Amino acid sequence: MTKREAIFPANRHALYEAHGYSAAIRSGELLFVSGQVGSREDGSPEPNFERQVERAFDNLKAVLEATGGGFDDIVDVTTLHTDPESQFETIMKVKSRIFPEAPYPTWTAIGVNWLAGFDFEIKVIARIPGQAQPPDLHYRSRSSRSRDRHSKRRREPGFPTPDNQP
Repeated sequence: MTKREAIFPANRHALYEAHGYSAAIRSGELLFVSGQVGSREDGSPEPNFERQVERAFDNLKAVLEATGGGFDDIVDVTTLHTDPESQFETIMKVKSRIFPEAPYPTWTAIGVNWLAGFDFEIKVIARIPGQAQPPDLHYRSRSSRSRDRHSKRRREPGFPTPDNQP
């Protein structure tokens, strides 16, 4: 069984401990990053919205870098917005600096009415190559057992396969 590993960026571990969650969890090659907000060093919200979005991405970058990863490793993005209609243009401006070219990660944007004093939050799933733990060799899915059974049958003499069909 793949074990999960808690990841914390430098200098922010106390913030996560105080609230009882991890900045990210690595499971095999996947990294699941908790929602990152645009907080100042003291944990308070950045009042300028564009700067708040930039700080959220800065905080995300710190979590990714704690694993040896970066923005290019992100495969899925979920963002939360308190006023999507008025914030969209600013968010897209910052996002285009972070992800300047295709292929872009998948992205889901959700409007919410409360983010604990913040107006933007971003959470991601990233693939961090070279960090995978070996799979549990004792578990095999039903479909893999079925494939094995069929592949053995194909090796039996006289069993038709695409290779020996007329």
